Amino acid sequence: MKNILQQIFILSIILSGISLAQIKSIIIWPDKVPNSIYNKDYKVVVDSDANWTYTRNIANPNMDMYPAPANISNGTAVVICPGGGYWGLAFKHEGAQVAKWFNSFGVTAFVLKYRLPDDAIMVDKKIGPLQDAQEAIRIVRRKAKEWNINPDKVGIMGFSAGGHLAATLSTHFDDKVYEQKDNTSARPDFSILIYPVISMDESITHMGSRESLLGKNPSSETVKYFSNELQVNEKTPPAFLVCSFDDDAVPILNSINYFLALKKYNVNSELHIYEKGGHGYGLGKSGGTESAWPEACKYWLKAKGLL
Repeated sequence: MKNILQQIFILSIILSGISLAQIKSIIIWPDKVPNSIYNKDYKVVVDSDANWTYTRNIANPNMDMYPAPANISNGTAVVICPGGGYWGLAFKHEGAQVAKWFNSFGVTAFVLKYRLPDDAIMVDKKIGPLQDAQEAIRIVRRKAKEWNINPDKVGIMGFSAGGHLAATLSTHFDDKVYEQKDNTSARPDFSILIYPVISMDESITHMGSRESLLGKNPSSETVKYFSNELQVNEKTPPAFLVCSFDDDAVPILNSINYFLALKKYNVNSELHIYEKGGHGYGLGKSGGTESAWPEACKYWLKAKGLL
């Protein structure tokens, strides 16, 4: 019995190693990064505190690819945008952990480490994250056959400020924010928005995210452009939204207003408001009502024909 347990343990280590070996980093801009300013002092920072592990100072964005196991792959893919107030990226609990969860039911996942808006490395910091998100979706579609992905089943996901980026992509996927090398579409086929910042309206936005992205005194036109509840139309992809009633960081009106805008244009979507959870809980806290969202999301993806 002891020998059998040892063999199982060794096999699990080997399989874990194989899984880890499959994860690879994909450079978003292998040539010149658009809208960039060279800054030799700008160095990537990875750090953590009691609540989260994060990375900052990303001048050359990339995404980590987590391929679905071949025996359960269903062709669906999702690009994940971690949150962090457009100040940092919570790449573990809103990135790697989520990607592995998607892998468990056959979805290939990409954790996007997008540029955070910063005048030190960008000509126009407002559009930097959107440029990276558009190109990330295009890369997945260009490589779809090679990566065993259905190009018609490519979605975007975002948490908190990453949710704002995901919603911005969902409403501005056709905007010409850089010189494209081909006509590959950047429109997501679906979006998953978890306790997202949606609006830049100062009455309901997360002010830290707004100031990081738009600066302290943005014009009314800029605020409107990046208030995604005002940019929804019939081409906006369907969304699965999650928020918590007791979220004291991002008001739930962000999710509610986006959902109502989708309903106005008959974009079939789903909104879950949980009583407890607060903010920043990733896949959920043990025992909290918000812990139900991953299972609900799987049902929604299945109902959409994506699983």
